Parts: sequence; structure tokens; C-alpha cells
Amino acid sequence: MRVDKYLWCVRYYKTRTQATTACKKGQVRVNQEPVKPSREVYPTDLIELRKDQINYKLKVNDLPPNRVGAKLVDIYRTDITPKEQFEARELLKYSKDYYRKKGTGRPTKKDRRDIDDFTEENE
Repeated sequence: MRVDKYLWCVRYYKTRTQATTACKKGQVRVNQEPVKPSREVYPTDLIELRKDQINYKLKVNDLPPNRVGAKLVDIYRTDITPKEQFEARELLKYSKDYYRKKGTGRPTKKDRRDIDDFTEENE
């Protein structure tokens, strides 16, 4: 089975096109080597892929006949991604907390005055 089709079947990508694009960009490696989307995958291969700033590592257990449900994915792959990868992403998410919530737009006139008052007090 092709590596792009396998990653789509085990639900790492929503579409085969996304899986193919990731392979072309060099975000997918099989047994430590960058691969083309047409590379064949066999059981016991180790796949590394970078998605959403996480370096996933999986071991191929078996090849699915077609796209499988989320509950059946563990039959076809073993996820050996270190927990530190997920913890680093959580820290990154918390580091992006700002004063204003996302989507609220520019500061209002009152917000601007409050910011000016705050900076004048600290000088």
C-alpha cells in the first residue's frame, strides 16, 4: 500500500491530497528516509510524520483494506510518539495567551485609554 494512502486510511490526514502534499514537502519519513507519496509501506515499517508541530512516530502493524473507523485504527498501527511532543504543544498553546481574546478585533477607545493609563503609572 502507498504511504499516502496508508496515512489517509489510518486517519492522520482528512484527504489523500493532504497526505500526498505532506510527503512531497518532506514531512513524512519511512525508516528514517524521506519518501515520495508512492512509496510502498509494509508491516513493521516505522513512519515518522510532522503534523501540527508534533513529530508523530508510528509502527505499521497491518495494512487496512480501505479507510477505517476511528475505533479500529489501533489494529493497523501502534503509536510510539513520545509524550514530550504533546506536552511541548500544550506549553506552546499556553504561551500564546494575550490580553485580548482571539477574534475580538482592535482595541476600543476605552481599552486604549486603559492601556495608556497603565503605562503612565509604570513610568
